Amino acid sequence: MNTQTTKVIYWTGAILISLWFGASGFFELTHNPVVWDITVQLGYPPHFIYILGVAKLLGVAVLLIPGRLLRLKEWVFAGIFFDILFAFFSKIAVLGFPATIDAIIAFAIISVTYIQYRKLYTVTYVKA
Repeated sequence: MNTQTTKVIYWTGAILISLWFGASGFFELTHNPVVWDITVQLGYPPHFIYILGVAKLLGVAVLLIPGRLLRLKEWVFAGIFFDILFAFFSKIAVLGFPATIDAIIAFAIISVTYIQYRKLYTVTYVKA
């Protein structure tokens, strides 16, 4: 796979995840009844939903900045991963397996995106 293909796959995934988590963060901050009802049904307190919304919007902003804040992007990928993981297990426990389809799709997208990110921005270690 050449660099151009890697970039296209990475940016496609980054944009899809940004749309998904950007919309989710916006709905959490604007008290959208669908998002709030499900999140409260899963057992999360209301103050946590606001914090999650702010974190998602900040993460999306970092994710969409090309070629900068690479270490912070690692944290964003980790945050998105944990958000998806907790959503998956919360939904399994409370709503059952059919409700986890969105988490499975999001996990697949973020995994492919992160793999492409690592191909584009390889880690270099500097000895102190």
